[in-house]
Order: sequence, then C-alpha cells, then structure tokens
Amino acid sequence: MAAASTDSIPSVDKAWVYSEYGKSADVLKLDPNVPVPEIKEDQVLIKVVAAALNPVDYKRMFGYFKATDSPLPTVPGYDVAGVVVKVGSQVTKFKVGDDVYGDLNEKAVQNPKKEKFEELPEKFDVVYDTVGESDRAVKAVKEGGKVVTIVSGAVTPPAFSFGLTSTGTVLEKLKPYLESGKVKPVLDPTSPYPFSKTVEAFAYLETSRATGKVVVHPIP
Repeated sequence: MAAASTDSIPSVDKAWVYSEYGKSADVLKLDPNVPVPEIKEDQVLIKVVAAALNPVDYKRMFGYFKATDSPLPTVPGYDVAGVVVKVGSQVTKFKVGDDVYGDLNEKAVQNPKKEKFEELPEKFDVVYDTVGESDRAVKAVKEGGKVVTIVSGAVTPPAFSFGLTSTGTVLEKLKPYLESGKVKPVLDPTSPYPFSKTVEAFAYLETSRATGKVVVHPIP
C-alpha cells in the first residue's frame, strides 16, 4: 500500500461503533464521523486494512466487562493489520509506509481439523484445542500425551490451558515462523467478510461455531 502523507490524513473516518450494550445486530452501527485519534510522541497511527474478530470483542459488546471497560461509545476490535501513516517524534523503529500487524490477545497455534478427530484411528502426542473442546481432544492423544487449550474456562485433564500474550517482543520472535510458513494463521471458512458485512461477521462469531479467525477485509 502506498504511504499516506500527513496532509492526506482525515480528521474523521468511518467505523463500526456501539453506544449501548447488546447483540451486534441490535447495537453495532456504522458511524461515518469517528474522530481520527491524535498520537503521542511515542506512538504511530495506522490505516487499518484488515481486522480479526475475537470472542472477547462481542463479550465486551454484551457488557460482560462494563464495570472495568472503557466508556461508551466503543469501536470493537483488537487484531489489526495495516500501514503506518504517521509517527511520533520519539518513534525510531517504524516509518510512514511500513506494513505492520499487531493486537492485544493474539495466539499462534495450530487449529484442530473439522472432522471428528477424536474418532480417528491415529492418536497424537499433542493436540492443540483452539475451540474449547478439550473433552473431545483428550480422546485423540496417546497415553501420556498432552492437550493444550487456548480457550479460557474449565478443561478436561490431562488438558491444560496456555495463553500467549502478543507483546511486540513476542510478535518479533514469531515473525520468521509466520513469514516462512512454519506457523500459519487459520481463517474460518466464512472469512473474509467485507467491511460492509461487519455486523454479519460479529453475528457469526456470537454463534460460537467459528473454527478459525473471523476476518474483516478489505477495510476501505
């Protein structure tokens, strides 16, 4: 993507916003006049071109965390990819025009197959559970094997929970594996959703049937 000049950065932009808590179909609205944030000297401004949705996004929208969450109105979303369009005076690592990706809660793991893998004749040393079905996953491991789940909540022994916080340092370590293809992001078969279908993307995520990342792309 071509770099944007500072003069071309608008003062407002469009975004999906909710101003009350509830299901996405009821509360998520397109606002064409959301103020573009002013950056601090140690920050960068990114033009987002793709975003991945997470269960925590719709749970925030439902109001599960309203006691500690940021005040409404809210633009939902954590995982983004885009291009740097402005940098603060103290930023040395990035420059305008850099393609970047980042998030708050990303995990890099392998997704289980969609078939009933617990019924396969082959058993595995390790099974990665990314959908919260450790009770099925433990049936697919060899004796003494491990089940690793990234989904919070109760797990079936010998499964155990594992979380990877995606700081910049962690993402830098993952970068060569992503670029070489050794670690591959898994998209849900319904992805990507165009920006105009963001409500539909959230509605699908709310069904808890997603088997990979639900992605919104392109974002104009």
